Amino acid sequence: MNSSVRSFLSRGITAGLLGLGILALGGCVYQLGSSLPRDLKTAYVPTFVNKCGEPQAETRATSAAIAEFQKDGTLRVVKSAAQADLVVDVTLIKCKLDPVSFERNDPGTTKEYRLVLGAEVVVTKTKDKQLLTKKTVEGEATFAAGSDLSTSKRSALSPAATDLAHKIIESVVEAW
Repeated sequence: MNSSVRSFLSRGITAGLLGLGILALGGCVYQLGSSLPRDLKTAYVPTFVNKCGEPQAETRATSAAIAEFQKDGTLRVVKSAAQADLVVDVTLIKCKLDPVSFERNDPGTTKEYRLVLGAEVVVTKTKDKQLLTKKTVEGEATFAAGSDLSTSKRSALSPAATDLAHKIIESVVEAW
C-alpha cells in the first residue's frame, strides 16, 4: 500500500472515531447555572438565630450569607418574607475550636486553631409553606493562636462565617 493511501485511511479512521466520540457525548447533558425552578427568583434571609453561644456570630453570618447570595446572583435577596419566593431560616448550632497544630518544642501548646461554625438551614416556599430543604452545614477558618485567644477567635469568625455562607448558598441553590 502506498503512503498516500495509508495517510488517507489513517485520517479517515481518525475522523470517524472523532465523529463517534462526538455522537456519544451528544447524549450527555451538562447544565450551567441554577437548576432552581423558574418560579423561585427571590429569597428572604432573616437574621440568623444564635444557639451556638458565640456573641455576634449571628450578625456576621447573616451579613456574610446575604453578601454570598448577592454575589451568586441566582436568587435576589428581598427585605421581607412577603416579597420572597423562599425564606432561608438559619440557626447557628455550633461554634467550636479545634487545635490544628502544636508548638514543636512544647507539644502541650497549641500553635493554630480551627474555628468551626455549624448551622441548620431550613428553606421554605412562602406561597404554600412547603419545606424545600433542611440541612446542616459547617463553615470553618484556621487562625494562629495569639496571646489573647478570644481576640484571635473573633478575628476568625468573619472568615468562618463567609465559608459557612458559601455552603448555605450551595445548599439552597443546589438542592434541586
